[in-house]
Amino acid sequence: MTVVTRFAPSPTGYLHIGGARTALFNWLYARGRGGKFLLRIEDTDRARSTPEATAAILQGMAWLGLDHDGDVISQFERADRHAEIANTLLADGKAYKCFATQDEISAFRDAARAEGKSTLYRSPWRDAPTDQHPDAPFVVRIKAPQDGATVIHDEVQGDVSIRNDQLDDMILLRSDGTPVYMLAVVVDDHDMGVTHVIRGDDHLNNAARQMMIYNAMGWPVPTYAHIPLIHGPDGKKLSKRHGALGVEEYQVTGYPAAGMRNYLARLGWSHGDDEVFTDAQAREWFDLGGIGKSPARLDFKKLESICGAQIAMGDDAALRQEAEAFLAAAALPALTDAQSTAFERAMYCLKERAKTFPQLIEKAHFALSARPLDIEEKAAKALDTVSIGILKELTPQLQAVSWERDQLEAVANALAASHDIGFGKLAAPLRAALAGRAATPSVFDMMLVLGREETLARLGDATQ
Repeated sequence: MTVVTRFAPSPTGYLHIGGARTALFNWLYARGRGGKFLLRIEDTDRARSTPEATAAILQGMAWLGLDHDGDVISQFERADRHAEIANTLLADGKAYKCFATQDEISAFRDAARAEGKSTLYRSPWRDAPTDQHPDAPFVVRIKAPQDGATVIHDEVQGDVSIRNDQLDDMILLRSDGTPVYMLAVVVDDHDMGVTHVIRGDDHLNNAARQMMIYNAMGWPVPTYAHIPLIHGPDGKKLSKRHGALGVEEYQVTGYPAAGMRNYLARLGWSHGDDEVFTDAQAREWFDLGGIGKSPARLDFKKLESICGAQIAMGDDAALRQEAEAFLAAAALPALTDAQSTAFERAMYCLKERAKTFPQLIEKAHFALSARPLDIEEKAAKALDTVSIGILKELTPQLQAVSWERDQLEAVANALAASHDIGFGKLAAPLRAALAGRAATPSVFDMMLVLGREETLARLGDATQ
């Protein structure tokens, strides 16, 4: 059996961080098994669905690197197919026309409430002969099982049993003939060949109602895996007070996509004690049995730690490309061609301690700056008369030395020793001259990145 999973967001807003994790879990499960990962936009709520929200969802998926198979499916465009299935159930006697008005339904519930009985609506039209049907508006309801129980076999939650007397005769078609969401989901999942439905546990109760349609049609029920929701650090339901909710906010903040994938995979799922792993490892390791039953808590410190680890192990060219994409997403000035080249050349000495792209770009300040440098106040203090004199001595020695790290280190250390000072006393004015900053990467890394000509030119500027 080919595994087929799907992600089915509603285009009523941004791609929520919880939705992103759901998409990731589906993507990992399918990709790790040579299966298919499908994308369906559940846009039946025409009043709230917008093209802009759909575009935001697709952009968020693209940024996360969650590629899907086949075309994007619009649920709204399949309304005729959904209605067809409802009418099939009607013709087979597994659904019925209900002519009850809203006033009648409200009166039924009021009476039930007054008598302390269940307010679950029981339609008198369930078994009414067709010759008694009035010429009036009607909805189509499914005939729910009335005895026994429906058992949801869930890969995360275990077996969940719901008494059938707790299930109402769910509406399939509204009085205007439009299908309801619960019907549309089942028909779409069946027609798309979905084998595994991995979604938030807020849909768990929906599974029992959707199973009524599967069983009535004689369709195989997919494997369910209802995953706990994400909570804030305080253990409460995730909201804006906890920080970023939309995926696009994480991109604009400057988190790397690989770090987000790694962090979201660990948010509610585990593989032993492994915290940092590659995409290939995630695809190989991910399984439904590793998903916990308790809500996961968002932890920004852990997110930054994992992002830092992913940046450190990232490919230099790929990091440069993604950093430039971050600048575009954040509406910040783009790098020039020369800056882009220098940035990638410097990447090896930048990425070890950066946790976000803003930090990475900040560390690259020396490589992205053009002469004459704007020297910050703290760095300028290191350029006193004595230090400038030592830098003047260093310049001709650098002109003659082979431009290799060990040679550069040997020359600089020998000069410091000749003045009876530690190298740290020489490093400070060197940082000021080469970067205009007091905190920088290693001075030797900066020299190698800048090259001989630029290094000497900056030393010349600082010692004039």
